[in-house]
Amino acid sequence: MSSKASEILVGALETEFKTVKAMMQIYCKQHHHQDGLCDECQALLNYAELRLDRCPYGQSKPTCNKCPIHCYKPEPKEQMKTVMRFSGPKMLLPHPILSIRHLLHERKNVPRKPDDNLSNRAIRLNKTKQ
Repeated sequence: MSSKASEILVGALETEFKTVKAMMQIYCKQHHHQDGLCDECQALLNYAELRLDRCPYGQSKPTCNKCPIHCYKPEPKEQMKTVMRFSGPKMLLPHPILSIRHLLHERKNVPRKPDDNLSNRAIRLNKTKQ
């Protein structure tokens, strides 16, 4: 098994995914009483990974709550808000580095509108074509 959190994400996007995954694990353990992720939480995590992969900001992605581009559909967006509201305050002790990194990242200004083809997916597909 790979030590990577994601098979498709790299750099800052993978770090963001690690943070989301940690939050999902905290939420699922408390609400669904499972050590791993239940099917519903795993589906939401898979959706988050897909959205991160396709984020037009690519590696310069702002935090989702500050982003002017709303790429989540309404239902998963509400589910993720619920997870983050619950898990965010509980992240500091089990995941101090991810927590502090996320809090610092939230303070950054949102970058200008991204150029085309900066998403992780576009870069990955471009590499396979070459």
